[in-house]
Amino acid sequence: MALRRARTLLDAGAQVQVIAPQQHPDFAALPVTALSRHYRRGDLSGAALVIAATGSADVNAAVVRDAQAQGSLVNDAADATRGNWRFPAQAERAGVQVAVTSGRELPLLAQALAERITALLPDEESLDGWTARRELAITQPDTQRAASLDALRADIRRAVGLA
Repeated sequence: MALRRARTLLDAGAQVQVIAPQQHPDFAALPVTALSRHYRRGDLSGAALVIAATGSADVNAAVVRDAQAQGSLVNDAADATRGNWRFPAQAERAGVQVAVTSGRELPLLAQALAERITALLPDEESLDGWTARRELAITQPDTQRAASLDALRADIRRAVGLA
């Protein structure tokens, strides 16, 4: 879980620090600051977002308590009700990304919806075709542009089952 969360944060451009006495070997290939030791009070100083993913309920509770005391956003990977930040389920295909959150304690619902959305997302070939059609529509005279863009919107809506 910690490795997956670290990758998500790195993809978003965050600086990531991992503190754990034993770390997954894949962390070595990531641009993270890795401290191979147990969590200590004060480790969260300056952190805007904290993830508690230790495998120990007691350590996670201490991390959550310390993060909340300093006003940081915090996610408890084992118990979402303890934190104040949730990671959305994500759907991605052909450069299109969609994030889904239930806004409640229903991560399985968010994940199921993300899987359904993934099936609706265009493949690379469709996306390339739509992009080319959009570019062509934009270069048309004003009198034809709106009709061409409307036709493209209708085509996309049909492709994802909305028409």
